Amino acid sequence: MPERRRDGCAMIGTSESTHKQALDQLIAMTDRIPLTDGRTPTKVPFLSIIKHSRDTPRSPGVLTPSFCLILQGMKRLYLGQEIYRYGAGDYLAALIDMPASAQVVGAEEQSPYLGLRIDLTTDDIASVVMEAGIATESRGKGPRAGAFIGRSDAELLDIFFRLLKIIDKPQDARFLSELLKKEMIYNLLSGEYGHLFVQKALFDQRADGIGKAIQWIKENYARSFAVEELAKSCSMSTSGLHHKFKAITTMGPLQYQKQLRLQEARRLMLSGPIGVTTAALTVGYESPSQFNREYRRLFGLPPLQDRKAMRKASGALEFEV
Repeated sequence: MPERRRDGCAMIGTSESTHKQALDQLIAMTDRIPLTDGRTPTKVPFLSIIKHSRDTPRSPGVLTPSFCLILQGMKRLYLGQEIYRYGAGDYLAALIDMPASAQVVGAEEQSPYLGLRIDLTTDDIASVVMEAGIATESRGKGPRAGAFIGRSDAELLDIFFRLLKIIDKPQDARFLSELLKKEMIYNLLSGEYGHLFVQKALFDQRADGIGKAIQWIKENYARSFAVEELAKSCSMSTSGLHHKFKAITTMGPLQYQKQLRLQEARRLMLSGPIGVTTAALTVGYESPSQFNREYRRLFGLPPLQDRKAMRKASGALEFEV
C-alpha cells in the first residue's frame, strides 16, 4: 500500500518559518517537564505529552476520541487500507473509538518524537457547537471517516502554548484549562476541517442511525449479533448500515467488533494473571483455536508469545497517536 502524506492546505495567518519557530517554542516548554519514553500525564487533566527516543514497531490498538499534535518527528498511521505519514505541525483528530495501528519513524535520542495529546469527548465538541451557535456545512455526500489528519495554524499553536504555560500554576490549571480546551475546539470548528469535527452520524448516538450502531457494538462487543438485526434496530437497511459503517470506521460492523474483542483480550492478559482461554471467553469467543488464529493475524504473534514480548518491552498498554 502506498503511503499518503496528510492533505496539504495553507496555514492560516502564519508562514512556514514562523510556524517552525512556534513549534520550537513548544518543544522548549516540554523540556521543563520530566519525560520518559511513552505517555506522560500533566497537571492539566486532559493533556499528556508523548515522547519516543527511538523508532517503534507497528502497534495495533484502538484510537480513542482525542486530538494529537506532533511537535517533532514523524509517524505512520495505518487506517483501514490507507497508510498516512504525518509530522511536525500536523495533527491527528479521532472522534470515535477506531481500531488502527501506528508507528514512530526516524526518532533518535538527540531528536526524539514529541507529541501533545488532548483527550476529547463528543460532548465536549457538541457543547461548544451549541454555546457558540456554530453552523457547520457538510461537504460531499455521506459520512466521513471518524479520524483524520490536518495541519495546525498559528492560533492553534498559541492555545497549546498557553496550555503548557499553566502547568506551572497547578492551582489555576483545572479551571483555565477547560476554557482553553473550549477555545481549541472552537478554533477547530471554525477552521478548514470544521465540517469533519461535526458529523451528525457520529454525535447522534441516541437516535436511529449509524451512531447508534457504533455505540451499541462498543457497549456489547462480547455479544454475538446479526448485522441484519442491528440494522433493523437502527432503522437502516443492511446495505446502508454496511456502507455508512465502513465509511466512518474503515471496516464493517463484524470486523469492528472482532478488533474490539481482540484488543480487550490483549489488555486483560497484559494487566493481570489471566490465561488465554479465560481472556477469549471473557470477550465473547467460543472457540479458543479461532481466538488464537485471529489474535495472531492482528498482533503478529500467538497470545502467549505476544504477552511475553509486550511485558519485556515494559508492557505499554496505551495506544499512542
